[in-house]
Amino acid sequence: MIRIKHTDISKGAEIYKALSDESRIRILHLILKNKEMCISDLELILDFTQTKTSRHLTYLKNTGLVKHQKTDQWVYYYINNSYHDIVTKLFSFFSKDPVLQKDITEYRTLYSNNELAIRKLHSKQNKYIVPEL
Repeated sequence: MIRIKHTDISKGAEIYKALSDESRIRILHLILKNKEMCISDLELILDFTQTKTSRHLTYLKNTGLVKHQKTDQWVYYYINNSYHDIVTKLFSFFSKDPVLQKDITEYRTLYSNNELAIRKLHSKQNKYIVPEL
């Protein structure tokens, strides 16, 4: 497990650009809080189109902030362990944001109603992850 301790200004600028969009911040926050998320769940929670969600995930992936893995028919995105400290620190400043709290509440509602693909994965693995507000 390698964590980034120092980086160059070019990579730093790339990360800041990735975090300059509210949609990408909301996506990244949901991924951080839930360990992993797939496009269809993000679309449902955030009420985004597939195109918009995919475009922002591609941007986050290209900067290296997120990685992905395929499980069954879904592709799940998760925080790149190298940048986990940076992302966690960033969201410590946003912990009371009402938009991000609303996203988590929506996740919890849809999860409890068994409407998310991640719920099926958790059921299969016999684990349940419900993030705290």
